[in-house]
Amino acid sequence: MLNKIKKNYFILFVTFLFIYFFFNLLGGDRGLISYLKKKETYNVLKSKKRDLKVKILVLEEKNSLLTQNIDLDFIEILIRDKFLFGKDGETTYIINKHGQN
Repeated sequence: MLNKIKKNYFILFVTFLFIYFFFNLLGGDRGLISYLKKKETYNVLKSKKRDLKVKILVLEEKNSLLTQNIDLDFIEILIRDKFLFGKDGETTYIINKHGQN
C-alpha cells in the first residue's frame, strides 16, 4: 500500500492542490460567491446613493425657495398642504385612501 502511495505521490499532491484551489476559488472572503454578494451589495448602495442625491437636490431647491428669494407661491402651497387652508370661495376636498377612515 505504501508503495502505491509513493508511486502516485505526484497525482495525489496535484489532486489535493486542485481541490484546495477549487474550494478557495468558490468560497472564502475572496471567492467567487463572496464577489457576487459584494457586487450585489455595491449595486444596491449605488442605487441608494443615486436616490439620496435626488432627494438632496429637491430639498436644496425647497430650501432655496424659503431662504434666498422668498417665493410666496411656494409658501402658499406649503400652508395649503399642511393646514388644509383655502381662500374665500374655495372648496377644500379631503380624499381618503382606501382602507383609511
